Amino acid sequence: MIYAVRVTAGRERQVIEKLEALMNRGNYAVYSILYPHRVKGYFFVEADSLDEVKRLVYGVHYIKGVVQGELKLEDVEHFLAPSEIKIELNKGDIVELIAGPFRGEKAKVLRVNKQKEEVVVELLEAAVPIPVTVKLDSVRVIKKG
Repeated sequence: MIYAVRVTAGRERQVIEKLEALMNRGNYAVYSILYPHRVKGYFFVEADSLDEVKRLVYGVHYIKGVVQGELKLEDVEHFLAPSEIKIELNKGDIVELIAGPFRGEKAKVLRVNKQKEEVVVELLEAAVPIPVTVKLDSVRVIKKG
């Protein structure tokens, strides 16, 4: 059975590491923990019962509670399969960076890595051309090359 645990947003990884340490030391009927990065403030626990999840998370800092009721596998399986992103970037395209330290800068696409979902760009207005690697969701196409 799968249960959702509510946690302070941004502290998910820290809480999960604490729970893994507790699981290694104690005798819990908890089998796995799933933390999809797209879901902020929650992670999922596979366990025998809701009481077992509550026993595991009791007293752990940043945990806000366990959501009542269990989830079906169908509710979380889309987090398990890799998502197919349609990549419509090509070498030579002009893009605008929409996230990160270079937000608002315009750049030219040098390479697209579909497996890693990254793009290597060269800033147009930089004094020295330096290739910068950013995630695909951090760029917006302005002009096709």
